[in-house]
Amino acid sequence: MKRDELVAYLDDLLAIHTIADFGPQGLQIEGRDEVTKLAVGVDAAHATIDGALAAGAEMLIVHHGIFWGPPKRLAGAFGAKVRRFFDAGLNLYAAHLALDAHPDLGNNAELCRLLGLTPVGSYFNYKGLDVGFIAAPPQPMAFQTLVERFTDALQPPLRVQAFGPETLHKVAVISGDGARSMEEAHELGCDTLVTGELDYTVAHAAEELGMNVIYGGHYVTETLGVQALARHLSDTFSLPWVFVDVPVGL
Repeated sequence: MKRDELVAYLDDLLAIHTIADFGPQGLQIEGRDEVTKLAVGVDAAHATIDGALAAGAEMLIVHHGIFWGPPKRLAGAFGAKVRRFFDAGLNLYAAHLALDAHPDLGNNAELCRLLGLTPVGSYFNYKGLDVGFIAAPPQPMAFQTLVERFTDALQPPLRVQAFGPETLHKVAVISGDGARSMEEAHELGCDTLVTGELDYTVAHAAEELGMNVIYGGHYVTETLGVQALARHLSDTFSLPWVFVDVPVGL
């Protein structure tokens, strides 16, 4: 299909231009006009580009694109990465907070689905967008059961802090770098937090607040949204796709 048609659909589906982020999102690098195959990944890293090109994709969709903060010169390592996209005619589309917070296809929505939790609210607002989900099990669930479900669906968590009740009732779910939302989650009545990255600034907070925490890994918890998005695009436009898995252990 035409790249511009696909980009317009993605922009609308993700409300990409209505969300304040850490850098411009959406189509970040324009490549070929026609897209017959998609590659998706977490990061716009060289290894992800390698996988996309090896698969014959004309568009790479990632969670973490190439623009963060102030503009950078197209020189050095950054310039070399950008040139790879242009030389190959590979389109790059990025969806960061838009894909974290999406109610159906986002990282947090997928985490809730995999863990058997029902979203009942949202929290952790960034410039007008609630990024995290508040969720509940259909019936009271043992915290250990939640840990086992995470392990079965993804991998063993990087760390588990069991300072809350053995039976959980209300869970905060926020992928990636969400540990700093712990106090807000506690104030909202959550007894458990499921997030990605460990953060030393809140290393003692779980014990002090009396909360359970599952640190699943920044990368692992953010592999879900791009794959859910790819499945949706495949169902909608019959586009084949490949997930380029480049784990970083964090």
